[in-house]
This record gives sequence, structure tokens and C-alpha cells, in this order.
Amino acid sequence: MKESAIRLRGVSFSYPSGVTALHGVDLDIEPGESVGIVGPNGAGKTTLFLCLCGILEPSQGGISVGGLDLRDARQRRQVPGRLGIVFQNSDDQLFNASVRDEVAFGPLNLGLPPEEVRKRVAEALEQVGLVGFEERVPFHLSGGEKRRVALAGVLAMRPEILLLDEPSSHLDPRGRRELIGLINALPTTKLIASHDLEFIVATCERAVVLDHGRIVGDGPVRRILGDRDLMEGHGLEVPHSLTHPHVHF
Repeated sequence: MKESAIRLRGVSFSYPSGVTALHGVDLDIEPGESVGIVGPNGAGKTTLFLCLCGILEPSQGGISVGGLDLRDARQRRQVPGRLGIVFQNSDDQLFNASVRDEVAFGPLNLGLPPEEVRKRVAEALEQVGLVGFEERVPFHLSGGEKRRVALAGVLAMRPEILLLDEPSSHLDPRGRRELIGLINALPTTKLIASHDLEFIVATCERAVVLDHGRIVGDGPVRRILGDRDLMEGHGLEVPHSLTHPHVHF
């Protein structure tokens, strides 16, 4: 039986303030799946992502990412080679003077030889449609272009698993459409946390609804997000495209 890309068993997390953000979460994500994580503000989506990255350590339970047991400190240090995250605010992720340096940063930190780094930078920029941007200054780019540079920096690490936190926020319609096409073309396992439920419908085949740190719904994206009682019961709305299937978003 093939190993899950991500496996959580009984995962709980409480902040020092006493707020419990995750309650006994069980979740399996199979290799190659594209899964939307949805829920109201404060549902625990960002905490879940930070636990998957190994940045936060669960108070209880176990997490396996790409076959690595995050309870083992040695294995946890290997997570950046298996899993990449693109944060909601691209400016938090961009700090180099050129797009080339930005995308090369991760592979250089892996200790790869210069020729391999150059190859990975070229491939990642081609994947995100930014060939020719190598010398541009990241901070002078549009919101959509910055998002793509941040994604290229992660893709250059060749992760098996990609976490995207609110990827469509602050994007204009063209940038959003381009990002949907880009994400759908990536063969990696993807977890996408977003309030933009139309974006989830366009990029995911499965949806997981999180509320107050608990999974309250999990299944095919159209069935889950089209369940009015489930959605409204947890502070969400059925995406318009599921009630008006002939209208495209």
C-alpha cells in the first residue's frame, strides 16, 4: 500500500494563551491530490499549515509528511526538501535583490552545485511564466508576479507537497486566472487554504471543512461546497458557480 503524502492522527495544538486551535485532527492526503482547506476565520487553517511545516509542534498526536515523522527532530529538519509553502503575503517571502537570486535562494541552501542551481532557477521560472524576469527587482513587480516569484522559489526546491495559503488574495482577475492555470498544471500534491471558494472549485477535487479546529466535512469538492446546510452551518456560503453551473468564475 502506498504511503500517504500527509497523515495526521489525533493532532491537537494549543497556543500559550490557552487557545486550542486544533482538536484531534485525523487527515490523510494521497500523493498527487489537490485538496482545498476551507473554513471561517479562526478555524485553524494557518495553524494546520504551520504544524505540517514543522514550525509548530502539536500538543498531541502525530504528523507524517512525505514519509517523515515530524515527532523526530532529525526527520523534521528534512521537511523543507519534501514540502514547500507559499504564504498569503508574498512580501513576507521575498527578500533578495533580483528574481534570479530569489528563486536560487532555496537550492543554494540545499548545497547544490552552481550548475544545478542555474538549471532549477530556469525550470522554475519557466513553470510560472516568468522567463525574462531574472534581473527584475521583486518588490517592483505586481501582486500576481510577486506571487509567481514566491511560487517559483518553492518549486525550485522540487517539493513533493505544496501548501498554498490564500493564494488568490490581492490578485486582479487576470492574475487570478493565470494562477489557477499554473496551479492546475503542477503535478505535485497540493493543499490550498482559501476563503475564495470559487478558486477552490477551480483548483481542487476534494475539500476539507475546518471549524474551531475540527474537521466537519471532507469529500469531493462539489459535493462538500455544494452542501448548503454544511456551509451555512459553519459560516460559509455555497459558491455561486455551484448554484449557477453555466456561469464561469
